[in-house]
Amino acid sequence: MTGTVEKKLAELGIVLAEPTAPVANYVPFVRTANLLMVSGQICLADGKLVAKGQLGASVSVEDGQKAARACAVNILAQVKAALGDLDKVLRVVRLGGFVNSAAGFSDGPKVMNGASDLMVAAFGERGKHARTTVGVSALPLDAPIEVEGMFEVS
Repeated sequence: MTGTVEKKLAELGIVLAEPTAPVANYVPFVRTANLLMVSGQICLADGKLVAKGQLGASVSVEDGQKAARACAVNILAQVKAALGDLDKVLRVVRLGGFVNSAAGFSDGPKVMNGASDLMVAAFGERGKHARTTVGVSALPLDAPIEVEGMFEVS
């Protein structure tokens, strides 16, 4: 049965796919007590990157925001795999973003809004979170962004 959060996602045109398995020596998520930490997710959709390259070079802020949103969708797919039901999320606690940035690119926070905005759209007030955005010189598969998340869960 689809819960409230998944219905909201469906209204936004988002259907959660089966999450991708890790490609290295880590797990996709860890739950301890009432916290769920989701490993960094890149902007894969249907097996392809939503965008590729560096922000401030070959990727625009708008395309970076779309990529960040895709990362957030992948995070939610991992949360659903961990909990079985997105309605068990009591609060989005934190998002951390790593933005593949060309030298001098300083609009990483604008790019991360693509992920943050989706969390607020999906969870309402419970989706407002603390956040860190860090510019980096490279990411796996030349992804423009990678996002990780922490959730308070029941």
